[in-house]
Amino acid sequence: MPKKPHKPLVWLPACHRNLDLDDPGGYTVLADRYAAAVTQLGLQPVLFPMAEVEDVPTLLPLVDGVLLTGSPSNVEATHFGAAVLPTDLLDPRRDKLTMRLVREAITRAVPLFGVCRGLQEINVALGGSLYQSLRENEGMLDHREPEDEDLAVQFAERHDVLLEPGSAFAQWAGGTRAQVNSLHGQGLKRLGEGVVAQAHAPDGLVEGVQVANAPAFAYGVQWHPEWRHDQHPFYQRTLEAFASACRGHCEARED
Repeated sequence: MPKKPHKPLVWLPACHRNLDLDDPGGYTVLADRYAAAVTQLGLQPVLFPMAEVEDVPTLLPLVDGVLLTGSPSNVEATHFGAAVLPTDLLDPRRDKLTMRLVREAITRAVPLFGVCRGLQEINVALGGSLYQSLRENEGMLDHREPEDEDLAVQFAERHDVLLEPGSAFAQWAGGTRAQVNSLHGQGLKRLGEGVVAQAHAPDGLVEGVQVANAPAFAYGVQWHPEWRHDQHPFYQRTLEAFASACRGHCEARED
């Protein structure tokens, strides 16, 4: 009897939080909406909760894609030569893992997609830097969500992005302009090696990138396409492109 093919496996690196003051050990967490989106695409999300940086070469061959999720935490500024702000919420365990994971996924041709913090991780891992507080830079929009509103308002479309003609983003959007949500305080400043800007906010901030010359799918976005993607064709096509790359990797790995 032929073996039933398994769903492509997608590694979602976890965040680490102290959610219970009586438990100093902390918690490993993942927002359900990312795992749900991956599942709805016909993929299987997987976590390696205690993965260390030295485990990346062993674990990466087991999966067919890497999705770097958003998070309330920021990439620690020391990774791009800046001082940490007093207001920064940090996750050094995640930083340590993803800085290596980004580079290894690209080298090993494992499809890679970064969302919000995930986009920033890609850029910093490849030698780029970040604006640590966009709202404090003259001419920049305040890209943060309205915190006192419910989630539907926080994740509603907030501004346009201008998409490079001929880019994959323009193909997914069906044109060179699309509306996206906006829930971030930091943003890309100096682009990392091979990081190519393909989408810009109205204030010029880079919000969508491709890693040039990567042997597999390697993109990142500042917005959150996982949010109600089935109601937003641009988000849906973006995620489907990642899913298609993961399926192709799975088929090649099984062969």
